Amino acid sequence: MPYRAPLPDYRFMLNHVVDFAQVGQTERFSEASEDVVEAILTEAGRLCEDVLAPVNRSGDMTPAVLENGVVRTSPGYAEAYRAIAQGGWVGTTGQLESGGMGLPMAVNTAVMEMMSAACLSLQLNPLMTQGQIEALEHHATAALRDLYLPKLITGEWAGTMNLTEAQAGSDVGALRTKAERNADGTYAITGQKIYISWGDNDITENVCHLVLARLPDGGSGTKGISLFLVPKFLPDADGNPGQRNSLSVVSLEHKMGLHGSPTAVMAYDGATGWLVGEEHDGMKCMFTMMNNARLGVAGQGIGAAEGAYQHALAYAMDRKQGRTPVPGGSGTIVDHADVRRMLATMKADIFAARAIGLACAVAIDMANATGDADWQARAAFLTPIAKTFGTQTGMSVADLGVQVHGGMGFIEETGAAQYMRDVRVTAIYEGTNGIQAMDLVARKMMDGGEAANALIDEIEAFAEQARHTAPDLAEPVWQASETLREATEWLVSQSDLQMRFAGAVPYLMGFARVLGGYFHLRAAMQDKDGARARLARFYISRLLPEHGSLLAQAQAGASDLFALTVDDLSA
Repeated sequence: MPYRAPLPDYRFMLNHVVDFAQVGQTERFSEASEDVVEAILTEAGRLCEDVLAPVNRSGDMTPAVLENGVVRTSPGYAEAYRAIAQGGWVGTTGQLESGGMGLPMAVNTAVMEMMSAACLSLQLNPLMTQGQIEALEHHATAALRDLYLPKLITGEWAGTMNLTEAQAGSDVGALRTKAERNADGTYAITGQKIYISWGDNDITENVCHLVLARLPDGGSGTKGISLFLVPKFLPDADGNPGQRNSLSVVSLEHKMGLHGSPTAVMAYDGATGWLVGEEHDGMKCMFTMMNNARLGVAGQGIGAAEGAYQHALAYAMDRKQGRTPVPGGSGTIVDHADVRRMLATMKADIFAARAIGLACAVAIDMANATGDADWQARAAFLTPIAKTFGTQTGMSVADLGVQVHGGMGFIEETGAAQYMRDVRVTAIYEGTNGIQAMDLVARKMMDGGEAANALIDEIEAFAEQARHTAPDLAEPVWQASETLREATEWLVSQSDLQMRFAGAVPYLMGFARVLGGYFHLRAAMQDKDGARARLARFYISRLLPEHGSLLAQAQAGASDLFALTVDDLSA
């Protein structure tokens, strides 16, 4: 089925659900008028429909391969990537002085989500480069910025992120890659990294790696790590790719999905690199890129969900099976109650996840435009929720998509399973969803729950207003927010982090469920008798109640978990 960009949803959400207008009212983003944003999203949607979506299947069926040390990308990827680069889509949020568009993160979030729905494997390439652009903008020297940013922004060069090693996954501080100071001010990088998305390719002139490594005098753990920019080809005097650097692709991983994305094992053998930021301060610099990527990965999950939903809906509206009980219906399986339930669940959760992601992006834009501490706190708090709920939604919707197809969903030729395979890793990379939840209940609660309660206050205030016109929708949202406030107070009162961590994921998912109800309620208030109100009623009556059990788990503590011994688990 052809992919269709959900432009009406983005338009409605930006205008009526996440209050994007306030971003356009800032001096920094004053050019992002409603007409400009509409034109950008329309053009991006056309690119995704006409150029990216047609190569999605070829990437899955004909994976990237390593041949004699050269990575060969999937058929059609070079042409599709060229369209992305030439359209300026790599540099949407890049600074104007470096050739970027300088657009708000909220606009880029919508663009990247559409690309994810059309071809997730290829979208990973510009997503990684965008993260590197932001890291260099914030932390690199002027010389590095002047040399690398224009090439990265145009898409002539691509960027990657090198954190993980075989013995150092989530525990980044256990890395062994080392850096030695050279006499000319550069550094020699030696070590091996794994899981490097788009670690190499045959479609860009250069590949620029951001690599975490430890200097000889770097302390143990994450505090002694530095960040280095290590290009595949060393730029010559004119800034063009010159001599090949001392790095190589050892192998490409054989993955359950994302076959079109070359995931490399990278080896560095005294490779020349340049310091980004200060020595021993690499994690701070890398987190600039990672926070960007975490919202981007949320969009990947939502985009995959959108693609899976459209695929399943088309099948359900075409497939005839059994007697359908709906008078005057289509006669296809879309008229069966359980199929209708699955499709409604998919659509309602996509709306909730998309709204949370866009709200996070708006908070990032407002923080960047104003420097306001409250916006910064809101952005930081929403990021792990957006990442986790967006990717969990991607997985659950893709799973339902296979189920809607029935037996044909298990057959690869239908393409339904690809969404499920491709999206699965999004809950793992850029910080597993469990780690995102632990961050939420620990680091993000260091303010005593202030950021969390500010959001809860906002939800309750809106629900109070909505009670006058839609009490059946507003009352459950208000009650859910009160339950969320009680769970938040309980978490804040726990000084033992293990007590918080035991219920971290349920707390995060419960928070997301309540946020989803809030955003659905906002949508319903703008469309009181229309499709959005009907979808809100479905979400609030059927999906929002899950918050109760989730938040009860969040407050259960850790004793029952650790009462189960290793022997119990092994019995």
